[in-house]
Amino acid sequence: LSLLPVHYHLDEGPLSERGAVNYWGYNTLGFFAPDPRLAKEPARASEEFRAMVHALHAEGIEVVIDVVYNHTPEGNEYGPTLSFRGLDHAGWYRLTRDDRSRCENLSGCGNTLNIAHPRVTQFVLDSLRYWVREMGVDGFRFGLAPVLGRGGHGFDAQAAFFTALRQDPVI
Repeated sequence: LSLLPVHYHLDEGPLSERGAVNYWGYNTLGFFAPDPRLAKEPARASEEFRAMVHALHAEGIEVVIDVVYNHTPEGNEYGPTLSFRGLDHAGWYRLTRDDRSRCENLSGCGNTLNIAHPRVTQFVLDSLRYWVREMGVDGFRFGLAPVLGRGGHGFDAQAAFFTALRQDPVI
């Protein structure tokens, strides 16, 4: 069974202003949390998710989740400071070469996570391991996966993130 993103996400400002929502969930903020809007009892979202995976496994069904590690809802340099921008904007996000105050927008969502940074790579791998170990998922489909292999000169199939992913004993 393949699920659309289940991580906690935020609706983009322009959508909210029109009274609309990001129905698909491709705007992750909580990389270690199932979205409480998907739960019968929001305060028990993690428990409900684990129970769902367990029930599916009991029927012989594997669970693959769609994950979005290429951007966040902080948007471009004018977007809200919600998490990573406030921690280390230049470390967490790819910035343009000619103006380090501006975000590269390889995702089409205003920003691009800097997966080449060792701490960001570690964060993503920790999140993936969490979903395997704690939530019981069997696999992942990466949204905009080529962005995760972007280096200074374009896509690199041997990028550090892909190497670390292949070597991880849990994932």
